[in-house]
Amino acid sequence: MSLPADQGTEARAGTAVAVTGVGLVTPAGADEHSFWEGLCSGRSTARRIEELAGLPVDFACPVDGIDLDAAVGGRSVWRMARFVKLALVAARQAVADAGLDPARWDGARVGVVLGVGVGGVSVLVDNAARLAASGPDAVSPLLVPMMIPNAAAGEVAIALKAGGPSLATATACASGATAVAVARDLLLGGSCDVVVAGGAESVLTPLVVTAFARMGALSTRTGEPAAASRPFAADRDGFVIGEGAAMLVLEREEGVRARGGRTRALLAGAGSSTDAHHPTAPAPDGHGAQRAVQAALDQAGWTPGDVDHINAHGTSTPLNDAMETTLISRLFPHRPPVTAPKGVTGHTLAAAGAIEAVATVLTLERSAVPPIANLDALPDAFPLDCVTKEPRHHRVETALSHSFGFGGHNVALAFQRA
Repeated sequence: MSLPADQGTEARAGTAVAVTGVGLVTPAGADEHSFWEGLCSGRSTARRIEELAGLPVDFACPVDGIDLDAAVGGRSVWRMARFVKLALVAARQAVADAGLDPARWDGARVGVVLGVGVGGVSVLVDNAARLAASGPDAVSPLLVPMMIPNAAAGEVAIALKAGGPSLATATACASGATAVAVARDLLLGGSCDVVVAGGAESVLTPLVVTAFARMGALSTRTGEPAAASRPFAADRDGFVIGEGAAMLVLEREEGVRARGGRTRALLAGAGSSTDAHHPTAPAPDGHGAQRAVQAALDQAGWTPGDVDHINAHGTSTPLNDAMETTLISRLFPHRPPVTAPKGVTGHTLAAAGAIEAVATVLTLERSAVPPIANLDALPDAFPLDCVTKEPRHHRVETALSHSFGFGGHNVALAFQRA
């Protein structure tokens, strides 16, 4: 479909900001092109992890095929936890993709907003073991700056010479999407001219994986890890934990035009809400999530019928997928095509919303909706148009990306073809 000319213009003039660059380091690929190929393959990246051997859940979706230390480079790499390295590599990709040079921009007008849910937990666990075994002198003096969740935002700001607001959003699995929404606010409010925003997470440690398994959140399909992440499938039994990072460069449209830059897509609206229901379970009726979606639609100037595509949160958990199905089928009876990248990437926690925002931008650009991995048939009660088996090629003008997190956090991002 195409938005009416006056409606599209109104959204652009009042609320839209431009996406000018993207960068990713994910289980599906460590750059935009390999990520898109991996996503469109519809094949899960889950595999057994040596560090998790002997645990009830011994598999995950790790980032492979990249030497993060070499990619980060320089002498400062030794002070960075893995989630920080992931974020920095993705941020540099995004800035380069936007055609911007940190050596030439006005850093005071550049912001960084980076969602992280947990932080350097592996560093914390390692130093706790050192303390127990060898005493206080064995604890690293760098534990605190490596462990704290805002380390990623700080290190990215340092590397990019970004002297504007530097913020770390923590809304659990919605953190990356929250960061993108906050970045939009900074631009529309005039605080920044450029914002680098996204999410990063790396917690593939025995402690964290065991914790998620103990609460019943993870798939226990240990005999077939590659089939474990199966969003919206009737036999889904939990998510597969992953790691990664994604960053987007956002600017006001007039600024992009003034510098002769390229707009890849428009972020036309962003909505947030809270279920106020339960620490970990979503409100089953989906009304909390719907408030976020409706706010994004209102800001974009769209009606539900204007939406061409939905990038679902789609965790492969019984509760989330049922709630999201209820929400989508109620609000979008015209059944726009739905995808759920977590079938391929696993659930990358705080990074997921940013990774899926980039996937949505690529869908708009490339007129293709990637398939949901491991989805053969929907339950009878799920009246969705899920894309399966292979990408669906058709022009997409408008799309929503959903992100939901523990604590009842809901974020919806409305993207429009540039």
